Amino acid sequence: MPPSKPIPAKASAAGKHMARKSKKTTPKQPLPVSEKLKRLFTSLCAQIDGGHFSNAIKTCDKILRIQPGDKDAAQTKLFLLLQTEQYTAALTLIDEDDAFASEKAYSLYRTNRESEARETLDAIKSSQGGGDRGVLHLEAQLDYREGAYQSAFDFYNQLLDTAEPHSDEHADILTNLEAAQKHLDFIDTGYLRALNDLPASVSSVLESTPPPQPSTSLAATLTTATPSQEVDAITKEKQIRTKRIPKGVVIGVTPPPDPERWLKKSERSTFGQGGKRRKGGGGGGGATQGAVESTATGGAPGHSSKAGGKGKKKK
Repeated sequence: MPPSKPIPAKASAAGKHMARKSKKTTPKQPLPVSEKLKRLFTSLCAQIDGGHFSNAIKTCDKILRIQPGDKDAAQTKLFLLLQTEQYTAALTLIDEDDAFASEKAYSLYRTNRESEARETLDAIKSSQGGGDRGVLHLEAQLDYREGAYQSAFDFYNQLLDTAEPHSDEHADILTNLEAAQKHLDFIDTGYLRALNDLPASVSSVLESTPPPQPSTSLAATLTTATPSQEVDAITKEKQIRTKRIPKGVVIGVTPPPDPERWLKKSERSTFGQGGKRRKGGGGGGGATQGAVESTATGGAPGHSSKAGGKGKKKK
């Protein structure tokens, strides 16, 4: 009997792949809602502890999509929005649930809607019969922003009496109390009071004395100056101008430069004048040096008296 041939490795791998395909895969069963919420809340706690507030807000949105009426998720999201200073989004969330009146008043205050914040605080005080510490804090902040420093000072003193010593709240109240006290000191005993207490003689002098009008030109100086001051001013003006004169130029001696030196020669007013001298001695040429015209006798021009003398000697 002939020996059997060995099976190639590729064929065996293909067979195993077909065997795996033939097996039926069982689909994954979806997690129940309670298990999903449990996992999401676990992730939410870990994100808040780690300071990952943006991811924590997304996890709150996932929880609210699964269970829209979850109060814990809504309150946690509101806390995260206030922590990350997203006050407009916080107001949108609060409008859907009126249970967060204090948070609404604080968000209105931080978005510079003071009148609406004041109305919300009044509604809280009427419903609660006074309001808690958060309401007092916010009312003091509103008074301080609106310039009612005495009312803010009284609220901060009231909060300081019941604050826990050496706490963060205690330190914040002291800082705000000091700021309100500085404003009150400025209004009562500061510069405004000093100005109001000025004597009548000083205030009348200040009102009657016109402001000084400095002269800014030479003409303004000459109109009010004496003759000697005018000469000094003109001399000073000349001295200032001589600094701009080039070296080697003497005023009154050196001829001034040609005003047309920047123009082309063909564009100057002297172009074509003073042409070259004509060659030869005819016509318009200049007189010859030493030539004298004789008009006493009737001889031809150019004959001198010596020629006549020589002729007499020959006789």
